[in-house]
Amino acid sequence: MKDAILTFCRDRRIFVVYCAIGMMGVSIDYCSYLALVNWFGVHYLLANAMSTSLGIINNFMFNSFFNFRVQDRFWRRFVSFYSIGLLGLAVSSLLLYILVGYFRFGPNLSKLATLVVVVLLQYNLNRLISFRK
Repeated sequence: MKDAILTFCRDRRIFVVYCAIGMMGVSIDYCSYLALVNWFGVHYLLANAMSTSLGIINNFMFNSFFNFRVQDRFWRRFVSFYSIGLLGLAVSSLLLYILVGYFRFGPNLSKLATLVVVVLLQYNLNRLISFRK
């Protein structure tokens, strides 16, 4: 019983810290996306790829060293994490394409909407694959 309670609390702590790191990554992703689209005139799908990559790298580093505290097989874990990030990028790009291209929503609000789906997807995959002990 005691082990189950400790596991429950540990899992929730990891999730809370993951969310905090994720919010930092999302902020980097979204702000760089806004700058690329609005200030530099980069196409929204290319800006999405660039900004998402910045967020992925940020999140990997902070999760690796401060949250999951797993640094063995660093490059292997990075490739795994980045691959999951690329899956999130594909989902995000598809949703952006649909929201902007078909429904004619603005790219700024559309990007914000995609982040909710992608964060949940990536958390579960990274917890189960990239940072598995």
